[in-house]
Formats: sequence, C-alpha cells, structure tokens
Amino acid sequence: MQARGPLMIEHRLIERMLSVIKGVLGKIESKHEVDPVFVDIAVDFIRVYADRTHHGKEEDILFRELNKKTLASEDRKIMKELIDEHVFGRQTTKAIVEANTRYRKGDKTALSDITANLTTLTEFYPKHIEKEDKVFFPSTRNYFTDDEDQAMLAEFWEFDRNMIHEKYKSLVEGFEGL
Repeated sequence: MQARGPLMIEHRLIERMLSVIKGVLGKIESKHEVDPVFVDIAVDFIRVYADRTHHGKEEDILFRELNKKTLASEDRKIMKELIDEHVFGRQTTKAIVEANTRYRKGDKTALSDITANLTTLTEFYPKHIEKEDKVFFPSTRNYFTDDEDQAMLAEFWEFDRNMIHEKYKSLVEGFEGL
C-alpha cells in the first residue's frame, strides 16, 4: 500500500459521515429542532477523526516531508490551499460548537447557525477531498522514492496507534479539571 492509501480510505469514512449529517440536516429543516447530542457526536468525529487524525497525518507527516522537497510551484500552491482549507474546517467546526452551546441554553436562533455551518461542512469537504484524491496525492507521489513512501506509511500507522491514547488522556484531563 502507498502512503496515500490510508488517507484515501479515511476520505471514504468522512464522506459517509457527511452523508449522515446531510440526512440529519433534512430532519432539522422539517422539525425546526436539532438533537444537541448528535451535534456533539458530529463535532467529535470532525475534530478527532477528520481533523486531528486525518489532517494530522497530512500536516504533520506528508506536508512535512513534502517541505523537504523541491516542489513544483503548482504543487506548493495546492499544499498551501489545503492547509488553509484545514483551518477553515476548524473555524467552521468551532462555530458549530458555539452555536450548539447557545442552542442548549435555549437560544433557538442558534439553530440557523448550526444548520448553516453543518451545511458549509457538507459542501466544503467533498471538494477538498476531491482536490486531494484526484490532484494533489497523485501529483505529489512522484516526489518520493518507494522507500520514502513506505517510511511515511509506517509513520502514519504509528500516528494512528497514538491517537486513541491522546484522545482519552485529554478526556480524563478535562474531567480532572472540573
């Protein structure tokens, strides 16, 4: 398997979650209410899986290794766009959390902010994923030898192995601070 393989597999699960969110958005629009627990679960998925785990591998490993290479200007431009898009995803997710907190406190106007930001993510991520899968990953594969690619793949597996410990250590530390 090439190093981009796990990233593309993760994209498929992210797409499935986006489909679930779209289904919930339809229910929110018809009922004019949202289950704040679902929003928490969706945010957790986006923050831990899509951002910290998936984007973490891209930014902390793939992009780090690409920064050691002499990239074509178009590849460098796309990498910067992808980083900016990751930041946009984080900002949008933060807005969802803030709106969900307001909604829980009885602010019914927050519902439109929740739906608008969830909709933004469901429209944004497919384009982002397509740019990575069909443009960036194939183009940047050429910068690595097979040995370098396999070393990145091994580092991806190690990154994933550590993620569960990071998530639950953070959870415990949060409770300890109460």
